[in-house]
Amino acid sequence: MASTTIIFSCFIFFILCTSHAANHTQANFLNCFLEATGGSSSSPSKIYTPNTTSFSTLFRSSVQNLRFLSSGAETPSFIILPSVDHDSQAAVLCGRRHGIRLRVRSGGHDYEGLSYVSFSSTDGPFAVVDLSGLRSIEVDAADHTAWVGAGATLGEVYYNVAAASPTAGFPAGISPTVGVGGLISGGGIGWLQRKYGLAADNVVDVRLVNAEGELLTRETMGEDLFWAIRGGGAANFGIVVAYKLRLVPVPPKLTVFSVSRTLGQGATRLLHSWQSIAPLFADDLWIRALVIAIGEAPANRTIQARFQGLFLGPRRATLAAIKKSFPELGVRAEDCNELSWAESTLYFDGRAWNDTRGLLTRRPAFNSSFKAKSDFVREPISEKAWEGIWKVMMEGEEEPLEMIFEPWGGRLWEIEDDAIAFPHRKGNLYNIQYFMRWFETEAAVTERHLTWMRKFYEDMTPHVSSNPRAAYLNYKDIDLGSSTEEGRTSYTEASAWGRRYFLHNFEKLAKVKARVDPENYFWNEQGIPPYTA
Repeated sequence: MASTTIIFSCFIFFILCTSHAANHTQANFLNCFLEATGGSSSSPSKIYTPNTTSFSTLFRSSVQNLRFLSSGAETPSFIILPSVDHDSQAAVLCGRRHGIRLRVRSGGHDYEGLSYVSFSSTDGPFAVVDLSGLRSIEVDAADHTAWVGAGATLGEVYYNVAAASPTAGFPAGISPTVGVGGLISGGGIGWLQRKYGLAADNVVDVRLVNAEGELLTRETMGEDLFWAIRGGGAANFGIVVAYKLRLVPVPPKLTVFSVSRTLGQGATRLLHSWQSIAPLFADDLWIRALVIAIGEAPANRTIQARFQGLFLGPRRATLAAIKKSFPELGVRAEDCNELSWAESTLYFDGRAWNDTRGLLTRRPAFNSSFKAKSDFVREPISEKAWEGIWKVMMEGEEEPLEMIFEPWGGRLWEIEDDAIAFPHRKGNLYNIQYFMRWFETEAAVTERHLTWMRKFYEDMTPHVSSNPRAAYLNYKDIDLGSSTEEGRTSYTEASAWGRRYFLHNFEKLAKVKARVDPENYFWNEQGIPPYTA
């Protein structure tokens, strides 16, 4: 214990020296946390300050959007790396006691960086609770459930579930490096959603640290809070440290396929047909579309639509299902691959699928910046309108914008829109993600890309949902509105983004917030404030 005390003292010394003994708030928080967690592990390396050598490496370790490293945003005064649930409790208790707010990071895919940087005008110190150390996975194949640490990635979940049972799966997202905590928190769409619903639809229990530092389960938190953290942004209400997932049956082998068509090959006609019929396919069939402008110069550009699909069955049955439901797509046997469910994740993520150990990487696929937005479509877009959209895309920037169309229908239409906090259910044909990636780091380049993305989004206004124009929380978009006055966001102010992410469920979410976190300790720039009439 003596060596641990020396290390604790060194941490305190660093804080006091670098702040010239003035920042008592941070020193007191650090001392409080170290004392509270000293008995939970033999290692004191659970909290890092900018003065520790590994701080920068840890901070950048899962940053997926590099524009926030040079955006002028405030970075954390501490990074906390919990190894047991108690560490998160200590972070909350000490944070509230000493005026240090917390942000929670799982996989670092937060589209606007709000899980690890701050745009608050008050510039108050904050800590990032990095959950990457909480990634244990315990699969009960007989019970068809799994307890999963919120810091695990989807790839780690898929790998371990598949290892426990070749006929078990979990309906979540395609990218294996996405953190479980963030994805489930916002809903969690993916390629099994038409058969089994969202990831959040298949959560049966959680362990959560609330604003009082208490460790709660579904039984002790109340059904309203359990409702809210499934699709309502769990970081608004506490720190989820683990989820209990309901596993779903999948065949030992399923079929994946991909075909691409340009404008000259009928891409417009195919997409126009797809948007009406894809939500009506048999639940075992999922086909999405990815559209991008290709070609070196505007005069030589065309539009390419890539149709990716999955069928929960063998190749022969897949071809029969497509021939029945979407014959004009022209999928051939050679376009198909029979893979396991775990291998299909790697296929859709563009990785080599013959070794599922690739699911275990936590390394970001790109070192780049990006911007995304989202929409929901409730009425088919006409062919004439698509032609106008293509014209804008082909005349756009050198770094092309991609549109990703995810089909609704099936189980997504069967679940009521207030069953959990995620509200986008029956009536939606599909979701659109607008996505642009770039590798330059100059501020002027970033601003040019953001301006182009915002203009394109405005051009899409007549074709998508309205009153409100709905958006998907996991494709977070700060352009919808934000608050920079730390902890003081009003319910009216937050309605600007809250009603677009959560529709009519926003009011209930704010009322849950008022019950469990009335002081809005878990605040962020696009958070849910306590309800006020």
